[in-house]
Amino acid sequence: MAELDLNPFFFAGGPTGCLLVHGFSGSPPEMRPMGEYLAAQGLTVLGVRLAGHGTSPEDMARTTWRDWAASAEEGLRQLQGRCSRVFAAGLSMGGLIVLHLAAHHPLTGVVAMSTPAYIADRRFRFLPLIQPFVRWINPGMESDLTDPEAENRYFAYKRLPTRCVVSLGHLLKLVRRELPRIKAPVLVMQGRCDRTIPADSAQIIFNGLGTTDKELVWFENSGHCMTVDSEREAVWARAYEFIIRR
Repeated sequence: MAELDLNPFFFAGGPTGCLLVHGFSGSPPEMRPMGEYLAAQGLTVLGVRLAGHGTSPEDMARTTWRDWAASAEEGLRQLQGRCSRVFAAGLSMGGLIVLHLAAHHPLTGVVAMSTPAYIADRRFRFLPLIQPFVRWINPGMESDLTDPEAENRYFAYKRLPTRCVVSLGHLLKLVRRELPRIKAPVLVMQGRCDRTIPADSAQIIFNGLGTTDKELVWFENSGHCMTVDSEREAVWARAYEFIIRR
């Protein structure tokens, strides 16, 4: 197995740009193949690495959602300096971040993939209370990916800083409140095999959006990390179709 490149990536292209944002505890490789596909279609593509990600859990423990959002905002500024039209696409928490960007910045469109609307695990509500005493938690989730090779296409931490999971909860609540403010076109995509986030997340986000230009697309054989799973090429193509029509 080839070693994954955990660095941010940039592909120069035409006047339409696309910012790609990976998920919570993840890293750029989960977005890179999609970035390469979009670049091959002529787009200018920037894949960011969020603060504290792609290095070590200890680095992540020194960050909060504000740091992650700031990483994406910096990438957005870079693209806006080069491109006349800028889209943003995010996976999982990356979807939350691009929705947050859309509530505060002029984006041409947004693609939110496998994006949570809430955290279903009831234990989550106790994390703020135990955070001072329990520094790390183990995700302990069985893979929901349908392609057995998909595990080799991305990198994520095996243990998570408790304070960062709590901070993710803060971001979730914030974005839910911001959804009505989003007026840019939005494409929401989710896999039917996704067991990482609540199954009704896509519909909740779709219903909450302030824009009337919105689409909801389901993929029947995709798990949570749909950008590298069985239907990955169809996911990339659907995102490109959404972009090119706008």
